[in-house]
Amino acid sequence: MEDGEKRFNQLSIEERGKFGEETLVNVNSIKRQSTSSKRSNGFSNEYIVITVLVAAEGVYKLPSINGSGDLKEALQKLGSISANKILAVEVLWTPQNENDTLSERELLEDYPLLRPL
Repeated sequence: MEDGEKRFNQLSIEERGKFGEETLVNVNSIKRQSTSSKRSNGFSNEYIVITVLVAAEGVYKLPSINGSGDLKEALQKLGSISANKILAVEVLWTPQNENDTLSERELLEDYPLLRPL
């Protein structure tokens, strides 16, 4: 259990490290929003990355995500995990603020294994 918690926290920190800044945090329905944020550089947001981290008791095999069908299957499998087996869930997305942008260069640098859907 302790090793699982350490791994979950490690993955969370790795993902959060890819963000320029966190502008919104919601823990146990307590929201904290940053009052300062980067301003848009004139480009429109073409990209958004969403990361879902789930810690659960047991072993769950999710498909490799090669398309929208695989993504749907993986999300359905995650949704079918019994609530009493779920230990932690974290949903991260970038950009968070409407004035932030995620350029193609940043996307490719921070998420080299990402596949377009």
